[in-house]
Amino acid sequence: MKTYRILGRKGRTTIPFEIRQTLGFSYNDVISFEQRDGGVFVKKEKICDNCRCVGGDTESKDGEISLLEFVDSLSSAEQKALLVHLAVKQTGEKVCG
Repeated sequence: MKTYRILGRKGRTTIPFEIRQTLGFSYNDVISFEQRDGGVFVKKEKICDNCRCVGGDTESKDGEISLLEFVDSLSSAEQKALLVHLAVKQTGEKVCG
């Protein structure tokens, strides 16, 4: 099955519902894109092996939590460290200390 989508000015598009359903993608999932062999491969990523439980019924049936729930479960110092790490990773700059 081939599905066509138009890429918007900001480089955005929508992954068709049928593909999201087949691949098990859902709201707040972290996905990666990898270019290889002349194509682009999309994969659902696992955040970590030892994520903290945020309590309540926010966990999915397989015990995983969303990225937002994970970040909300961190202390403010841990959130700051995560933000710095992601900013450095995004820009490719090295930080001393």
